[in-house]
Amino acid sequence: MSRLTSRTALITGAASGIGLAVASRFAREGARVVIADRDSGAARTAAESITAESGPGTARAVTVDIADEAAVESAFAELAAADWTPDVVIANAGVQLFGQDAKIAEVDLEVWQRTVDVNLTGTFLTVKHAVRSMLATGGGSIVITGSPTGLSGEGNDFTAYATTKAGLHGLTRTVAAAYAADGIRVNAVIPAYTETPLVTTISDDPEERSAIVSRIPLGRAGTPQDVEGIMVFLASDDSAFATGSLFAVDGGMTAL
Repeated sequence: MSRLTSRTALITGAASGIGLAVASRFAREGARVVIADRDSGAARTAAESITAESGPGTARAVTVDIADEAAVESAFAELAAADWTPDVVIANAGVQLFGQDAKIAEVDLEVWQRTVDVNLTGTFLTVKHAVRSMLATGGGSIVITGSPTGLSGEGNDFTAYATTKAGLHGLTRTVAAAYAADGIRVNAVIPAYTETPLVTTISDDPEERSAIVSRIPLGRAGTPQDVEGIMVFLASDDSAFATGSLFAVDGGMTAL
């Protein structure tokens, strides 16, 4: 459990769900972790919890709205000044507006714009400033959280969300190709339906949940812990020859 010793990892949306699980696992693997989230209180609580588990100096919180470029740039500058420059960045933060996102004829422009602002533009800004930082330090690993909805018609009731996730898959390949020679690797992880606070709305609807799970060959919903291992792999030297790839951790959902 020491594959990430000497690494510093910035994880966006890390105050809960997949981001928090990954941050906790990274700390157990020897990394220093930065809990980046727009909810400052939740970020501090998460950092304190990880520090209590993994020891002093293993986690710190930074408040950032990834849709605000000045805030993203400031966060990277703050970390550099504190000697916490990340060599691993997990671009995980995102929104899925249940009850608002829908089939295209029913989607309001404001729902579309909010989803694009956070999921696509916010990840673009995170990756942009991660690359700038890594160019100055000799490289690193960036991992973007994608979705099966960006690969198929699985998200036909979530037009904005599915479209942004498809865009992130394209961003992964584009940035990976552009900066491979600079020692910067960029990959995406594609979780299936995962039991997190983000999907509480549909998790509380037994029929909807059952319909989704029935489309997963392994027969269950994913958990944040199911995603930890592939994130560790992509952040570590074990994946030194992997870049520009999409790694599905979806119980076989995209194999159908």
